[in-house]
Amino acid sequence: MFVCKKNSRRSQMAEGFSRSLGKGKISVVSSGLEASYVDPKTVEIMAEIGIDISNQTSQALSDFNPGDYDAVISLCGCGVNLPPEWVTREVFEDWQLDDPEGHGIETFRRIRDEVKQRVEKLIAALS
Repeated sequence: MFVCKKNSRRSQMAEGFSRSLGKGKISVVSSGLEASYVDPKTVEIMAEIGIDISNQTSQALSDFNPGDYDAVISLCGCGVNLPPEWVTREVFEDWQLDDPEGHGIETFRRIRDEVKQRVEKLIAALS
């Protein structure tokens, strides 16, 4: 489970990378402290590298059961706001990545590349 404040950008990137890079190794979803929308710039910068996230949707964390997940990754420092049952999973990490909202495409690309590196390490650790 990748979780962020709005499930619009960073967590959507992480879900896309995990589905692509972890295919057959892990199952993945993403959510937000609140549901929002998938930012079109996020869809665009993922498509640039061949990952289509246009069918992903923004979902609220409250729609999920924490017992269904072994690993929970916060991408925005929101781990302090998560209910205790989410942060006590077998694996919990709080990556605290910058939010590209309101910034130019280069910032989106930089965050995308940071997310990719972390997802690669996570998949290797979980495999």
